[in-house]
Amino acid sequence: MRAPSTALTRGLTLAAGLTLVLAACGGGGDGGGEKGGSAGLSSCGTQGKANTCNAGDTKSGGSFTYVMEKNIQQWNVQDANGNTFENGEALGVVLPAVFVPQPDFTVKLNTDLVSSATMTKSSPQTLVYKINPDAKWNDGTAISADDFVYYWRTNNGKDCPPPPPSDESQTKGCLPQSTAGYDRIKSVTGSDGGKTVTVVMAKPYSDWKQLFGAGYPLYPAHVGEKAAGAKVGDAGSMTAAQMARSWVYFGKTAPSKYATAGPYKMQDWTDNDHATFVPDPKWWGKTKPTLDRLIFKVITDATQEPIALRNNEVQAIYPQPEVDLVKQLKDIPKVTYTISNGLNWEHFDLNLHNPVLGKYKPLRQAMFTAISIKDIMAKTVGQFDPKVKQLGSHMQVPGQAGYEDTVTASGQGSGDLAKAKKYLTDARFTGVGSALKTPDGKAVGPFNCRYTTGNQLRQSECQILQSSLAKLGVKVTIKPIGAADLGTVLQGHQYDIIVFAWVASPFPTSNAQQNWVTGGGGNYGGYSNKQVDELVTRSVGETDAAKAAGLLNQADKLMVDDAYVLPLYQKPTLLAVQTRFVNMRDNATNVGPPYNTAEWGLKK
Repeated sequence: MRAPSTALTRGLTLAAGLTLVLAACGGGGDGGGEKGGSAGLSSCGTQGKANTCNAGDTKSGGSFTYVMEKNIQQWNVQDANGNTFENGEALGVVLPAVFVPQPDFTVKLNTDLVSSATMTKSSPQTLVYKINPDAKWNDGTAISADDFVYYWRTNNGKDCPPPPPSDESQTKGCLPQSTAGYDRIKSVTGSDGGKTVTVVMAKPYSDWKQLFGAGYPLYPAHVGEKAAGAKVGDAGSMTAAQMARSWVYFGKTAPSKYATAGPYKMQDWTDNDHATFVPDPKWWGKTKPTLDRLIFKVITDATQEPIALRNNEVQAIYPQPEVDLVKQLKDIPKVTYTISNGLNWEHFDLNLHNPVLGKYKPLRQAMFTAISIKDIMAKTVGQFDPKVKQLGSHMQVPGQAGYEDTVTASGQGSGDLAKAKKYLTDARFTGVGSALKTPDGKAVGPFNCRYTTGNQLRQSECQILQSSLAKLGVKVTIKPIGAADLGTVLQGHQYDIIVFAWVASPFPTSNAQQNWVTGGGGNYGGYSNKQVDELVTRSVGETDAAKAAGLLNQADKLMVDDAYVLPLYQKPTLLAVQTRFVNMRDNATNVGPPYNTAEWGLKK
């Protein structure tokens, strides 16, 4: 799962093979955009059209500017601190992946990188990747098994273990956003001159198609070797310290500075402003870009995005939808927009590193029960998406085959104040409803509620939470976060309560390992339950999709009782694009609309 984007980003998975279809919020049609009228709600995202909407032939020329809502401060998207949606969008333009999530939540083999990727044996589970003979980094170095070995060794949590807490600069280890799958690999070896990669698993892995991609692309091993001063190779001669050196290099260095392998190359990066991409003449892939230039523009204030679109400063925006923003889009001529429901979900998280929140489960249960999700939705997302419903799972979203509502029956999110207070009185808290104190007489709070600045929906969500918890006698202060600082705040546990959204991949078990298992890369709040660990670990190794989903739902019931994260709702996505461009469409997974930038272009 991708961590936070300004909605945050990478995270939740279904067992391999389960797929979903995006559904638009309203009727179809381009609303007369081509005729110069106001913008229309696109039919993109309706069943059967998710992967082909806005398809068309392109003509050469033109410049296309797409908005990123957050600055990129850390360029290693595999790192827990660089695991943001915007980082994944930008790097996906220039770095390759084996499988790519599609708008309909399936995954597609990237045949520009590999001609095949197959499971050739079940015991032990063996995966064979045939690298495209033409696949090269743009400095002429062949893409080879070394790139896969380097990926595995830096992400398995063993060969390059995490840095100690005292190493604030994180120069002494690798900190992968998730070790899921990579920690189950026994060996990665090359043959056929490095063009065949054989992966033998020590333990079965249900979501094997997530390996070496699916939103987390390959980095050039030979560049990492130069930064490390050592070879990776099949023998694995690179030490942990040398791997950490290369890991830090990719975090600090924009891909304009090293060899890449995509339809575009990054020409320049201006911090907190924009990235410019131009077609890469060394690109061997079947689809050649027709645009002269592709720009990713950083606009952190969502209120400015419709203005930039109207003024033709940008040609597409992908903001988190808000009522006023949708209204503004309707008045912009020659623009079509899509509202979809995807693998994005909004939630409140508690920081269990806080000694009071971490110690008292009845307090957490009371807080979640006092909050009315119905009230939150009515005052926020429900104003432009009237069909929105409370989300009942930490593991999956409605429409996924294994989705089960494990939350509603608990009363969490119900706003039942009487039940919430009973949790506290039964646990011998005092001052309930006035100035809450723990059973040993210590004041509860004040707690802060944090959200990304400029996001009116999240500000409102914190305000509603503030009002709800005041009725329990808990004071809450509201403290915004700079959009670019979300990853730092999460990783550094600099919050008591925080609201953001996961943007998930189509692989649920792996995302569960990332977010809920003790020590997982996305487990920012310090949650730990040995039974949950065991159930999730079993699901990760379960190749039967239904059984894997069942194990996740068992774990989910335990998580609900522990009251660590409160799911709110499946978060709508909003894409608006000028009608003179084609092949730009919503992809409400962890990779976002830039999953197919080679196809973007002016309508022929």
